[in-house]
Amino acid sequence: MSSAKPTLLTIRDAAERLQVTPRTLKYYEERGLVTPNRSEGRYRLYSEHDLEKFSRILRLRSLGFSLQGIVEMLKRPMETLGEGGTGYSASSLREIEQALSQQVEAMDARISAVRRELKEAQAVRTELASDLDYLQRRIAGESKETLLRERLAARRTRKAKSAGDDET
Repeated sequence: MSSAKPTLLTIRDAAERLQVTPRTLKYYEERGLVTPNRSEGRYRLYSEHDLEKFSRILRLRSLGFSLQGIVEMLKRPMETLGEGGTGYSASSLREIEQALSQQVEAMDARISAVRRELKEAQAVRTELASDLDYLQRRIAGESKETLLRERLAARRTRKAKSAGDDET
């Protein structure tokens, strides 16, 4: 039987794989989020487990979680299955549940805010597209009176539809 050693990556290779800078990895190490192995020459060497942890940290940061919040999440790993697996007390499980519930609520609030922003952006885009269409048609030689009548009629239709939507 061969006992294959796990693959360890240098900081440059790990950073490239995670699409971040080596400084980013050092920063998270300085904050105590990850502790890489060291070579005999004291070079940082990252395992697959380290890379998974970094990936989770990067995902959480991209979602807006603070480093302090991420530290708290990483302190509470999920239970492991099988023989020799660790378990949590009922009070620890309740604490984890409460922390995760708060995080889910925070994500729900962010999703709602992004949806509102998207709806507003779509409304602005529609207005800009209408303005662009008007200008392109004017440049092509259509009369402004005809185009302005069309725009006024379209505006009335939108208002009527909007009023109907508000009543339902």
